Amino acid sequence: MISIIIGTNRKGSLSSVFAHSVFEIYERENIECQVLDLSCLPPETFTPSSYSDKPKKVLEFTDMVLNSRGLVVVTPEYNGSMPGALKLFIDLLPFPESFEDRPICYIGISSGQFGALRPVEHLQQVFGYRNAFNYPNRVFVPKVHEQIDSQKKITDTELLDRLERQAAGFAKFCISLGK
Repeated sequence: MISIIIGTNRKGSLSSVFAHSVFEIYERENIECQVLDLSCLPPETFTPSSYSDKPKKVLEFTDMVLNSRGLVVVTPEYNGSMPGALKLFIDLLPFPESFEDRPICYIGISSGQFGALRPVEHLQQVFGYRNAFNYPNRVFVPKVHEQIDSQKKITDTELLDRLERQAAGFAKFCISLGK
């Protein structure tokens, strides 16, 4: 099972659009996958007590991560980095088993011209510190609003091709690592 993490808790985000598009790509390839939508986490997730008394939904998401062959993180760029909700979610996951030897893949989206390069590089540092295996084929999507039509579908065929190649390569990467 590959888990696709929507890297923001903003409802109706473009990260969600991309995560669900990637979900469809994996499904077409008959690769079992699931989407973890951080906007489904309850408000109490974002309180200091959540470190010791994790909300039920956080525990559900934790089980999904722990049972994943690999993680795909779709992150927007917020102020030059990843969203705080994503970092908090990572911090709430158990150490070391959440990421130790787990393959991680990245898709960065932004309104700007660099396609969330900074948050993806920050995430690679965080996951590298946690001994995850960073998949090197990252996809960056600059000017993300220009890539989506009014039906919330990705319109750029070259971008879709890159996402498909990344998904196929990441699935093989997970298998090569015995995941």
